[in-house]
Amino acid sequence: MRISNEWIDYECLDAGNGEKLERWGNIILRRPEPQAMWPIEMDESWENVSGTYYRFKDGGGHWEFRDKLPDYWTVNYKDLKFKVSPTNFKHTGLFPEQATNWDFMIDKIKNAGRPIRVLNLFAYTGAATMACSKAGAELVVHVDSAKGMVSWAKENMNLCGLQNNYIRYIVDDCLKFVEREIRRGNKYDAIVMDPPSYGRGPNGEVWKLEHNLEYLVRKCCELLSDEPLFFLINAYTTGISSTVLYNILKLTVGSKYKGKIDNGEVGLQVSKNGLVLPCGIYGRWQC
Repeated sequence: MRISNEWIDYECLDAGNGEKLERWGNIILRRPEPQAMWPIEMDESWENVSGTYYRFKDGGGHWEFRDKLPDYWTVNYKDLKFKVSPTNFKHTGLFPEQATNWDFMIDKIKNAGRPIRVLNLFAYTGAATMACSKAGAELVVHVDSAKGMVSWAKENMNLCGLQNNYIRYIVDDCLKFVEREIRRGNKYDAIVMDPPSYGRGPNGEVWKLEHNLEYLVRKCCELLSDEPLFFLINAYTTGISSTVLYNILKLTVGSKYKGKIDNGEVGLQVSKNGLVLPCGIYGRWQC
């Protein structure tokens, strides 16, 4: 388990009964959390919140706000700054548990001693993009099928002061983009991806993680340079073990480049009782 425990502007205050209580800067939000399936005694702190997300029985949900919140606010992680805003799908535009992976990428790029080109697939609002660019990557190519998320990533770029860095933003189906990059002969020293369980590309392309992940990773191997630095996969798919990611990396990147592979969970420590809230799985190869 890798725990993202170096936050100042974010805190998982409590978790249990299928929910989590979080502090984003000075704003407290209450959201559903299926992994928090242990029972707890909910005190008044669970009621004294700025906003609560309620799920509908037939799917979806909505926010109810006790306080009038700004359309968005910002949080800092070390020297990075990100926009936070509650969305209709309960998310806030940032996954704080991924900070441990941002630290990994920053360290690898800073200590590479050479120019590094990074490809970020299913890049969402671009936290990993900003981390890699801030660390000194020569180029970061940011690919996501949702135009709105790419626009959000550009806002994060401005917040991080990276306007003059070389970041390319691509609205496209990730697999199709990779196949085109192979034909173009482009190469990358590092690849990071955060694929969903299920999704659709901008032209209706269907993505299913259990059917498409291994093929995508195998094709990405054709984009790696002669001296790749790292290959990182994040996943949130319930029921998929991190060992699956390890095996895929071992049979693809590992078989071609050797190196080291590790896998496991990412999580957040619960301030109230010291428990760890599991938030997803990862697999990563590094030279």
